Amino acid sequence: MKNFSFLLFTSLLVSMCVGCTKPANEPIEVMTFNVRYDNPDDASNNWALRKEAAAKMINYYAPDVFGAQEVLHHQLTDLKELLPNYEALGVGRLDGKEAGEYAPVFYNKHRFNMVRYGNFALSEHPTHFGEKGWDAACERMATWVILQDIQTNKKFFFINTHLDHVGLVAQRMGAKLIQQKAVELGKGLPIIVTGDFNVTAESDAFLAMTEDGLLKDSRAVAPICYGPNWSFHAFGTVSLEERPLIDHIFVSKEFKIFSSRVIDDRTKNGTGYLSDHNPVMVKLLIR
Repeated sequence: MKNFSFLLFTSLLVSMCVGCTKPANEPIEVMTFNVRYDNPDDASNNWALRKEAAAKMINYYAPDVFGAQEVLHHQLTDLKELLPNYEALGVGRLDGKEAGEYAPVFYNKHRFNMVRYGNFALSEHPTHFGEKGWDAACERMATWVILQDIQTNKKFFFINTHLDHVGLVAQRMGAKLIQQKAVELGKGLPIIVTGDFNVTAESDAFLAMTEDGLLKDSRAVAPICYGPNWSFHAFGTVSLEERPLIDHIFVSKEFKIFSSRVIDDRTKNGTGYLSDHNPVMVKLLIR
């Protein structure tokens, strides 16, 4: 009886400890999420009414790293307070400080250490913020970081962005600039690119992300895809058959992709939306 009790206690202790730390080569969960900027005209979909539910969704799925879009400074402050397990990196696109929308990167501070980080504008002058590049309707930018896994010491280059919604030249040139910077700044590290690209898989900008073989669309190669096949719904006002998938995650060849998911969650009562976009999430592993 004593031996049985000891074995049972040992088994329970081991089970508890398994949940304390992740295995050394645990897959990385990556998310991209356009949170929708705080627009007073959104009425019942206003940020003040959505922020806690959006944060609960992120805490529930617990991505190891994620890129967000359309984040104003006070929204970044809200998310920092509501997501205590994450560090946030980024700047406002209008001045490279706090003005305008951020395209921030959030990473699990218990899993990764930040090695280097920076930002650049999507324009002919990447070091100058506040300029509209090419034929863009808005100022656009990207935030990048090199992260190192605390347990395995493996590093990867992560970049998050938000392409223009109007300028076709700006979309394609922005996509090419992101690849150029990934090679230049990543210096051979595995690459993950997240963002609201404002384009579907048939567009020139999407093809520009994959045409040279550096990156691949994670959803296209994932053996398991679930959730809807669209991400933008404008708080449910776009008809189901017309909703596009414009939020994407691209990765380099060093990653093995396990699954891709479009998350179509609602607020607690099932009637409210977390944003006008659905988050997209992938599970992957550095080979």
